[in-house]
Amino acid sequence: MRLLLDTHALLWLLQDDHRLGSEARAAILDRGNDVFVSIVTFWEIAVKVRVGKLGPLDIEAVIATVTAHGLELLALEPRHIAALAGLPLFPDHRDPFDHQLIAQAIAENLTFMTEDRNAPRYKATVMACSA
Repeated sequence: MRLLLDTHALLWLLQDDHRLGSEARAAILDRGNDVFVSIVTFWEIAVKVRVGKLGPLDIEAVIATVTAHGLELLALEPRHIAALAGLPLFPDHRDPFDHQLIAQAIAENLTFMTEDRNAPRYKATVMACSA
C-alpha cells in the first residue's frame, strides 16, 4: 500500500495519540507499505504553530523524527499544483492545505490517510486514521 498521511495523522503518530487507530498505526509501521509525508504538511504545521492553532512544536525535530521513522518525504511538484487547479470547488471546504494534500494523493495515486470527511468528495482514495 502507498499512503500519504494527512497532517493530523502524522501528529497523532508522533505524539502516540490514542486517536490514531490500531489499523492505521499498523499500516504506517508496516515496512511493506510506502508511507509519505508531504512537504505541505510541514508547511501547515509551521503556519499553525505561528498563528497559535497548534501548541509549540519544533518543526526541525518533527522533520527529523519523520525521516528517522523511515517515512518518505513528498516534494511539491508542478504536477501537484496542476492537480490542485483541477479539483472541484466545494464552498463548505476551503482549507488550502487539505486541498493540496488531496491533490498530491490523487496525482501520485496514493491512499490519503485522514479523518477529513470531505476528502472522498474529491475522488481521492481514502483510509480513515481514527480508532
